Amino acid sequence: MKSWYFLYMITIVGRDEKVLREVAEEIPLSEISSPAIQDIILNMKTALETQDDGVAIAAPQIGVSKRIFVVSGRVIGYIKGEEDGEHIYPDLVYINPKILKLSKEKSWTEEGCLSIRYLYGKVRRSNKVQIEAYDEHGKKFRKGATGLMAQIYQHETDHLDGILFIDKAKDVEDLPPEALESRSHKHV
Repeated sequence: MKSWYFLYMITIVGRDEKVLREVAEEIPLSEISSPAIQDIILNMKTALETQDDGVAIAAPQIGVSKRIFVVSGRVIGYIKGEEDGEHIYPDLVYINPKILKLSKEKSWTEEGCLSIRYLYGKVRRSNKVQIEAYDEHGKKFRKGATGLMAQIYQHETDHLDGILFIDKAKDVEDLPPEALESRSHKHV
């Protein structure tokens, strides 16, 4: 008997969807290991994997108002300066994330968003961040970050609070894929 598996595309919602403007719900710790939450995480990872230029995704971006975001394992390799696919790193899951500290030092960084194709703009973000969250197994952790990872933490927690990068951005421009060939962009 053959087993058939159907891969389906998880839809990443667009900027006009109401869920992107809601404050996402916290997940009770007792529910983290539930099939429902694990399915949401799997759907987020699947959606993110389909986006070659995506570095992270928040649950509201797949239409689910829950406080979860996932950072692609590709980001770890990118941060370490590795060539594409040199090492395979697991995706990182952040449930009920809370930013504990933001540095006073800030920089303007270019951002895009999987839910707001193909707009890009500059957003003033703290250079350093400390975050606390739970992983997909319910284990609490804290991490500090700089650079791209600090930017991701801020962008994704904004999503969980109903804030889009275009709310904070300056110099927003529309750059469709053909215009991006000469520029390198990552979507958070």
